[in-house]
Amino acid sequence: MVWLAAALLLFIIQMATVLILEFRHPAKTMAWLLILYILPIVGFVMYYFFARDYSTRKKVRRAGGRLSLRLRRELLRKLKPAENPEDLGREALGERKRLFRQLASIPDAPITCCNQTEILTNAGAAYEAILEAMAQARDHIHLEYYTIRHDGIGGRFRDMLVRKAEEGVKVRVIYDGVGSYQLSREYLASLNRAGVEAFSFLPPIIAFFDKRINYRNHRKNVVIDGRIGFLGGINIGDEYLGQDPKLGFWRDTHVKVEGDAVFFLQKTFLADWAIVSGQRLSGRALFPSHQCTGDSRVQIIASGPDLNRDTILGMYFGAITTAQHRVYIATPYFIPDPGLLLAIKSAAASGLDVRIILPGVSDSRLVKWASMSYLEELMDAGVRIYQYRRGFMHAKVLLVDDLVASVGTANMDMRSLFDNFELNAVLFDEKSLKRLADDFHQDLKDSEEIDPESFKSRSRWQKGREVIARMLSPLL
Repeated sequence: MVWLAAALLLFIIQMATVLILEFRHPAKTMAWLLILYILPIVGFVMYYFFARDYSTRKKVRRAGGRLSLRLRRELLRKLKPAENPEDLGREALGERKRLFRQLASIPDAPITCCNQTEILTNAGAAYEAILEAMAQARDHIHLEYYTIRHDGIGGRFRDMLVRKAEEGVKVRVIYDGVGSYQLSREYLASLNRAGVEAFSFLPPIIAFFDKRINYRNHRKNVVIDGRIGFLGGINIGDEYLGQDPKLGFWRDTHVKVEGDAVFFLQKTFLADWAIVSGQRLSGRALFPSHQCTGDSRVQIIASGPDLNRDTILGMYFGAITTAQHRVYIATPYFIPDPGLLLAIKSAAASGLDVRIILPGVSDSRLVKWASMSYLEELMDAGVRIYQYRRGFMHAKVLLVDDLVASVGTANMDMRSLFDNFELNAVLFDEKSLKRLADDFHQDLKDSEEIDPESFKSRSRWQKGREVIARMLSPLL
C-alpha cells in the first residue's frame, strides 16, 4: 500500500507540473496529460527533454535581442515604413484601418513601401531564380534552410556556393540540425574547404540534452548582397522537383523580393547567425543603399519560441477576422489552435467564400488524421474543403479578399505557430495577389472537393484514429 500511495503521489506531481507549466496552452496540456496517463514515468521524461519553454532561454533571447535593437535603429534610418492605411497604396486597403493597426503592431516588422516582388510557382522556377541571383553575387550570399540534401539539386547549390566562395564572396549557410540530419559530412567538408561558413541550428544531440530538440528552424531564407531575397515553402532537395515516388509532383510557392523588405530578411538571418556562430555581423554591405525601383508594399514577419508574441498566428487571425469577401488557404498541415479555428468557422458562417486546399497524398499519416478531425465542423460552418490530387500540396498561402496575402514557411498548424522558427511575407500589391489567386484557382481544378455527407459516413475506426491524433496534434 505504501508503494501504491507513493506511485500515486508521483503521478499526481507529474500531472500538476504539466498543468502549471503549460497553462497558457490548453491543447498542449491535454496532449501531454494523455501521454503521462499512458506512460507515467517515460512520459514525464519525454516532457522534460522535449517540452521546455524555449522563451525561458535567456542566453538566446539576449543574443537575438541586442542584435535586433541595434539593427532596428539602423534600418529605420534607411527607410520610411507605412505609417497609416493610406500609405498602403490602394484605396480599399486604406479603409481597412483595423487590419492595418493589427499588422502595424507586430514588433520588428514594419510594412515597407519600396519593393519589387515575384511569385515563383513550384521548385523548378524557384531554384533557377535563386541560382541565377547567386551567380551575380558580389559581396555575400546568406542561405538558411530547414532541409538541405546531398542529391542532384543539392549538388548544384553546393557547386554554386563553392564557386562564389572561391571568387571571394562571403558565403554563410545555416541548416537545421533535424531537418538536415541526413546531410553528409562530405557535402559540408567541400563547403568548408572552399571557405564557406556553415553551421547547424541546434544539432540533435546538443539540443536533446539542452532540452530544445522540439524547437526547429523551419525558415527558408536567402539573401544576396543585401539586395535580393527569397522565402517560401521550398527547401533544397530533389523531392521538391517531384522526384519522390510516393509524393510525386510537388506543389509549392516561393517569393522573390527586391527592395527595403530584404533588409528584414537579412535582419532575421543575422539574428540566427548570432545564435549558431556567436558572430554579430555588421557593416554597410549587409544593408546597402539602393534606389527605389518598385512600389510593392511588403511586410516580413519572423516568429519563433524566442519571442514574446506569436506573431504569425496574430497575422493569420487578424487577416481572417477582417475579411469581407473570401478567405483562401493552402497548407500541407492543418492543425489550427482554437482561436484560429473559430476565426475560420466564423468567416464561413457569416457568408464569406472560405476554401481550404489540403494534400490528398500526405507525408505523415498521424498529421493527416489530426487534420481530418477538424473537417466535419468546418464544413458544417460552410467551409469548402479540397484535397489536392495532382501530387503533394506543400504551399503555405493565405489569401484574404483581393487585398492581402501571406506566403512563407509557416504551416497552419500548432508546431509552426508556437514551436518553430518561421518566416512569412505579407503582400499587398495587385500583381502578386492576382498571381496567387490564379494559382489557387488552378489548384482547385487539380483538387477534389470533399462531400460533407460522404465524409460524415466514414468508419468509427477512422473517427477513433482522428480523435487520438487530434489529442496528440499539439505535439506533432
